[in-house]
Amino acid sequence: MKVQLESLKQDTPQSFSLMFNPRLSDLFFWHFHPEYELVYIEASQGTRHVGSHISSYRQSDLVLIGSNIPHLNFDFGLQTTYRKVVLHLKPSFVTNSLAQTPELSSIQNLLQRAQHGIAFTGDVKDRIGAQLFALEPLPAFQRYLQVLRLLEALTQADTFELLHSKPVESHFGHKEQERLQRIYAFVDQNYHRKVTLDEVAAYSYLTKEAFCRYFKIRTTYTFTDFLNRYRVTHAKRELLAGRSSSEACFLSGFESLSYFNRVFKKITGRTPTAFRKSVAH
Repeated sequence: MKVQLESLKQDTPQSFSLMFNPRLSDLFFWHFHPEYELVYIEASQGTRHVGSHISSYRQSDLVLIGSNIPHLNFDFGLQTTYRKVVLHLKPSFVTNSLAQTPELSSIQNLLQRAQHGIAFTGDVKDRIGAQLFALEPLPAFQRYLQVLRLLEALTQADTFELLHSKPVESHFGHKEQERLQRIYAFVDQNYHRKVTLDEVAAYSYLTKEAFCRYFKIRTTYTFTDFLNRYRVTHAKRELLAGRSSSEACFLSGFESLSYFNRVFKKITGRTPTAFRKSVAH
């Protein structure tokens, strides 16, 4: 599996493109593209992996992703039914049409903040999701106007989370992205068992010391921190599926229940038991 610079080809010139219910759940598609992406998905639960941010969503998710920020397809690994719509804004539309139109400056500001990655919550999430699906039957001009309206609505949203404290800069090329993708795919395939630094460093064709430096620079996390966050994301899935804390601990690759409880609370701010109770209803 390789990281991919996704090429979004269109038969006719357009300011944006839309995909309704693309199906990639069986593919670990770590990719990036110059287009700005607004993605909405309705699913029982899933993984949100944008840049170095990893977390879970439940029921639905609405995320705005800036230009060239690597991300994983939001339907990866889903076994249940789901709906998804993806809106891609062409960079030329952003830099020309939006930037050169004073009345649209609020949308331009929103897209600048999208370099952090923005996850919207609250009522706006599903309201905008419904509006995105409603775009499918509209003719081109009506779609254009409605896209501007829903982007403007997002500028007014006050319930959201920035996924990174600083804007994500794609300052490395395809080979670097491919190496990171290999590491991420390795983690996804092996998080449930013991993974050593020596093993993942050898898999990356680096010495252990070089790998540790490389990974921290590229992701801002130590490999152990990243692996723990990935495991906690999967532990949340197990807890949401009704597993006990002990079952979630070992199914997600932790070898000690006490260590699992400590790491889970450090990352989420709650114990596994408190997390499960908070989402029980």
